[in-house]
Amino acid sequence: METNMHLNMQTGFDKKIFRLPTDLRGTVVFRLFQFALLFSLTAMLSSCSTTFWLPSQQKIVVTPWNSFREAKSAFERITPYQTKKNELEELGFAPPVTPNIQILNYLDIMERFMPNQSITIEDLALGLQDCLADQEQCVAYEIIIRKFDSQRFGNVFLDLFNFRRKTTVSGWDFRALIVIKNNLVVYKLSSGTPDTAELHDTKNPLGPLQSADRFIWTVAQ
Repeated sequence: METNMHLNMQTGFDKKIFRLPTDLRGTVVFRLFQFALLFSLTAMLSSCSTTFWLPSQQKIVVTPWNSFREAKSAFERITPYQTKKNELEELGFAPPVTPNIQILNYLDIMERFMPNQSITIEDLALGLQDCLADQEQCVAYEIIIRKFDSQRFGNVFLDLFNFRRKTTVSGWDFRALIVIKNNLVVYKLSSGTPDTAELHDTKNPLGPLQSADRFIWTVAQ
């Protein structure tokens, strides 16, 4: 009888020692679940190499044209001393139909084409000379069109934790300057990049600590 009592007391004592409070048991189970979930997610992402999970960015200036070729083709339809100001709206090169067009006065034009005293007005094209000779009637439209897409790709785990990020950038840009005098186009100029293809590969050996290290250094300074 003493033996049974001793065993019962010992068993009850052991249960009291190893029994966790209800709230603590719930916390432990939740922590274990979090760890298992994080481990599974990490294992899955470390084996992934896809763009589906990674962010992308698109930078577009709203224009009537969807490509460099379309913008260039419309620009080539402009003929100095023939195309009138109101015709520019039909071609898409006027503020009422295309946003982000900057209107320049004669001082802005001189700043662009005569940046220093070594360049005189006689050195400029005849259309520019003609326009600058009548300053009150001389204006210009400056159009800058950019369309770029950036997409991160590669190992999702390395990207999300900032160990290595690979990004592709593609797109095009078109720039045009149209000089107008008395509602008549007298000069035009264009430039741009028909096709952009870039690859950015950034490696951070410290991963998420890399940015923290830069932050601490900045604060220390």
